[in-house]
Amino acid sequence: MSDPTVRGVDLLHDEAAAALSARTRWRWPEFAFWAAAAASFFLLPDQYLLLNEAAIIGLFALSLDLVLGYAGIISLGHAAFFGAGAYTAGILAKAGYGDPLLGLAAAAVVAGGLGFITSFLVLRGSDLTRLMVTLSVSLVLYELANRLVWLTGGADGLQGMVVAPLLGWLEFDIFGRVAYGYSLAVLFVLFLVARRVMGAPFGLSVRAVKGNALRAAAIGVPVNARLVAIYSFAACYAGVAGGLLAETTQFVSLDVIAFHRSADVMLTLVLGGVGYLYGGLIGALVFKLAQGWLSDLTPEYWQFWIGLVFVLLVVAGRERVFAWPLRLFGRGRR
Repeated sequence: MSDPTVRGVDLLHDEAAAALSARTRWRWPEFAFWAAAAASFFLLPDQYLLLNEAAIIGLFALSLDLVLGYAGIISLGHAAFFGAGAYTAGILAKAGYGDPLLGLAAAAVVAGGLGFITSFLVLRGSDLTRLMVTLSVSLVLYELANRLVWLTGGADGLQGMVVAPLLGWLEFDIFGRVAYGYSLAVLFVLFLVARRVMGAPFGLSVRAVKGNALRAAAIGVPVNARLVAIYSFAACYAGVAGGLLAETTQFVSLDVIAFHRSADVMLTLVLGGVGYLYGGLIGALVFKLAQGWLSDLTPEYWQFWIGLVFVLLVVAGRERVFAWPLRLFGRGRR
């Protein structure tokens, strides 16, 4: 007869495997979300530029969600990685290496390397210390980009970019058709990767660190290594988002690394919801639609109304305001 202890361990192993499989199983709202995103490419030809920007901001917000929603690292300087990716892709395109996929790969490497280097500073101290360090890194990079005029163009922006056709034959048009299809495809692929990673044991260990770092360390989770890894991983995503913006607009300015870029993506993520990947995507879409509608309605005061929405979210609680989409995506289940 087999050992009861061994049978118990095997049973626990099977239950854990079933639980992990259930967590990664797709639900119908997710299929509906991506089906609607694909349909928008064919049904909304007049909104390609707006949708392209929403897809890029969504990827940027997704990268912030990885560090804030899953790892619990508060950042007010996430635009540092976004700007690093944008300038990397832009400088390569200006130098004659304008292949879009090459630019995205380089943007991911540079931003990920920057994230890895700065992660050791960010992870020291408390939340307030991390907040100030991330902000300081972003401000330092902003000033460098402003001073290195020969490389970045300074306040005038990086001009003269020549982006090659996508896959050798898809020319970027002024209507944004190729740009939106390109950004949407990259967003979908990277979302699948992030969903897989965060549903795997690595992602669960990152959540455990966020929940209680001391307890996670006690059960054998390498806390600092996990935080460095997820911070660098998120920086890669932010760099790709910046590279997409540079390639689809063929222009890079100091705006990509400014403080308001970090603040906007933070507000976007809070609007959509933190800690379930779709929050950044939904928040980006709602933010861009609200910005476009309010700027047409009241061009001078649209920021006031968006600010009022965020105040209501804080006062009433995001869970109350967005209870129905959270339930659809499984967030409201206990």
